[in-house]
Amino acid sequence: MTRDESTPAPSDSEPTSPSSPEPGPAFTHLDAAGHARMVDVTLKQPTVRSATARGFVRCAPHVVAALRDGAVPKGDVLAVARIAGIQAAKRTPELLPLAHVIGVHGAAVDLSIDDDGVAVEATVRTADRTGVEMEALTAVSVAALAVVDMVKGLDKATSIEHVRIVAKTGGKSGDWTRPGETGDLRP
Repeated sequence: MTRDESTPAPSDSEPTSPSSPEPGPAFTHLDAAGHARMVDVTLKQPTVRSATARGFVRCAPHVVAALRDGAVPKGDVLAVARIAGIQAAKRTPELLPLAHVIGVHGAAVDLSIDDDGVAVEATVRTADRTGVEMEALTAVSVAALAVVDMVKGLDKATSIEHVRIVAKTGGKSGDWTRPGETGDLRP
């Protein structure tokens, strides 16, 4: 039998015969019809987990000087950014539609000023059924956004860079540290 022009050719991802290789792993956040769904973690046992994320806010030299001198017109930039990051960690499921609502049992956001800007690090901890990587990333991202908001009147070119997970502990996949990361907050 030949294929006519109205019948589409099989794609590389569709099996063409019973002996074709099995398709790759299923997407965990899609149902059988391909619709988004939240993964059911009901049967997982709660375990202690943590995640640490880092990022960097690049600032012009005059902004760094104002940060060091406590002379930013909007006030204490690092204090506002620290609180914004902690608050953001707790509100992650409101921002990411498939993130689970979990207990954020601990959140620390540390910021340090260096010659090129502000380094941001957040560590989030829980004893729950799923990890806190998204909460740590959200904390760093929002803390960095708060820095930008506080200094944008001094320099509109301030930018956020290198937001990433640097370590996680607990859960089924165990502990992990990003290769090449050091204790230094800078990327």
